[in-house]
Amino acid sequence: MNRPWTADLGNGTYRNPVLNADWSDPDVVRVGADHYLTASSFGRAPGLPLLHSRDLVNWTLVGHALDRVEPAADFARPRHDAGVWAPSLRHHAGRFWIFWGDPDHGVQQINAEHIEGPWSAPHLLKPGRGYIDACPLWDEETGEAYLVHAWAKSRSGIKNRLTGHRMSADGRALLDEGRTLIDADRIPGWFTLEGPKLHRHDGYFWIFAPAGGVETGWQGAFRSRDFSGPYEERVVLAQGRTDVNGPHQGGWVRTAAGEDWFLHFQARGAYGRVVHLQPMRWDAEGWPVIGDAGEPVSTHRKPAAPEQPVAAPAVDDDFPGGAHGKQWQWTANPCTDAWTEEPQYPGHSGHSGRPADGLRLTCLRTPDAHDLRLLPNVLVQRLPAEEFTVEVDLELHSDEPGAKAGLAVLGDAFCWIGLEAGADGTPRLVHRYAEGAAESERDAAGARASPGGRARLRIEVTAGARCRFSADTGDGFRPSGQVFAATPWRWVAALLGLFATAPAGTGPAGTALFTTFRATH
Repeated sequence: MNRPWTADLGNGTYRNPVLNADWSDPDVVRVGADHYLTASSFGRAPGLPLLHSRDLVNWTLVGHALDRVEPAADFARPRHDAGVWAPSLRHHAGRFWIFWGDPDHGVQQINAEHIEGPWSAPHLLKPGRGYIDACPLWDEETGEAYLVHAWAKSRSGIKNRLTGHRMSADGRALLDEGRTLIDADRIPGWFTLEGPKLHRHDGYFWIFAPAGGVETGWQGAFRSRDFSGPYEERVVLAQGRTDVNGPHQGGWVRTAAGEDWFLHFQARGAYGRVVHLQPMRWDAEGWPVIGDAGEPVSTHRKPAAPEQPVAAPAVDDDFPGGAHGKQWQWTANPCTDAWTEEPQYPGHSGHSGRPADGLRLTCLRTPDAHDLRLLPNVLVQRLPAEEFTVEVDLELHSDEPGAKAGLAVLGDAFCWIGLEAGADGTPRLVHRYAEGAAESERDAAGARASPGGRARLRIEVTAGARCRFSADTGDGFRPSGQVFAATPWRWVAALLGLFATAPAGTGPAGTALFTTFRATH
C-alpha cells in the first residue's frame, strides 16, 4: 500500500507532524492500550472522524461517528464554517462520548459502547447560538459531572471567555444556568481564549485551552481547587524559536505506560491544521511542561508502547465493490441518488452477483454545475502531504450536452480537470478554474478530444500547495493550463474532490466511473 506520508522514522523516533493533513482541533482518549482521536468535520458528511493508534505516532482511520450533520436540512448545502466544531472525545462508564459545539445550534452529544458504533442520535444538550468547543468531565472522586464551553463572537458577540456547568451523569441535562469560569479579558495579553479541555489531576480541576489566534497563538493551562474557580493560568506551549506557528488546541493523554503526551494542531494554510505530538511532563510546582521546555519538538523518541506497524490514514482507493473508502466525505449531507454501490456497465459488471469495482457517480442535474463550491455531491478527502502526485482513471458514460465529471482541488478557489460531453454528445477533455471572488468557472486550457470518453487525470502538488494539472487521453500525459495555487476555506483546508454533474433539466443524464485512485510522494 502506498503511503504519501509517515511520521515513524523506524528507529524508535518520530518526526512532526504525526498527521500531516487537516485533522483540525484534535482530541484524544486512551482506553486500555488503544488511543482514539477525533477532529472537527464542520459541514462535511460523514462527520466526526475516528482514528486509532497504539503508539500515538502511527494512525489509521477506522470510521466516523456521525452519519449526517444535524439538523439535516441545514446541511443540504456545503457549510464549511458551521457544523461540528472542536469535538471532545471521552470514555466513561464503559461508553465512548463525543461532545461538540455547533455555533448555530448549540452543544450536542453522542455516545456508543464501541468505537465502531452504533452511535446514538445527536442530543442537543444546550441549545443556542455561539456555544462552541464543548468538553465534559466526569469526576471519579466525587461522582459529579461538568461541562465547559467557549464562545463564537460571530454568533453571540462574546469571545475570550469560558463558561462552565454542572451536568447530569448521563450527559443529557445541565443542572444550572452556568457561570463564567475564566474571563480572559481580565488577563493581560490574552485574547481569543477557546478550545477548552477539562481534566481532573493532582487535586485540581484543569482546563487546557489555547489563546492568541489560530495562526499566532499559544497553549494555556488553568487550574483551580474548585470547579467554579478562581483559576491560575500559565502558558505551557508556544512557538518560541521554532517554525511551528500557533502551536495549540489539542488533547492531553496519559499512555498505558504512564507517560504524558499532548497532541495539537499547527495551521498551514491550504494544507489545513496538521497534528503534532509533544512530550509532556509536570514541573516541581505541578504545572505541565509541553515539548522541549515549552517549545514544539520536530523529532523525538516515540512513546513507550508495543511495536506497531508503520501506518497512516488511507489515501489510495480502488473502490472495491463500487464503494468508496472511509477517507472520503461529501461536502454536505449526501444526496441519496449521487452514487450507487452496484454499478453495472459493459466490461465492468460483477460476477455471481458481486458488484464491480470502481466508483460510479450519477451526473446529477443542478443549476449550480458552474460552481463546485455550491454542490453537496462532491466527494472529497484531505491533501495527504506537502508534496505529492494524485491520479485517477475516469470514464464518462453520458452523451448529455454539458454533462461532466472530474478531479478537483477545492477551496475558496477551485480548479479541476476532467471530461465533458460537447454539444453533439462527444466527450472532450476540459480544464477549468474559479478564483475566490468569481461566481462561475472559466476555462484554464483549451479542450481536446477524448477518444472513448476515457482519461487518466493527474495533479502534481509541490510546496506551497502549487498544483500542476495534466491528463492522458491515450497519447501520454500532457500538461494543461497554468499552475494553480490551492487556497483554504475560512476554517477548512483545500480538498481533493471527485464529482459528476449535468445541466438542470429532466431525465437521466448518465454517469461517470472513477477507478484506481492513487497518491504518490
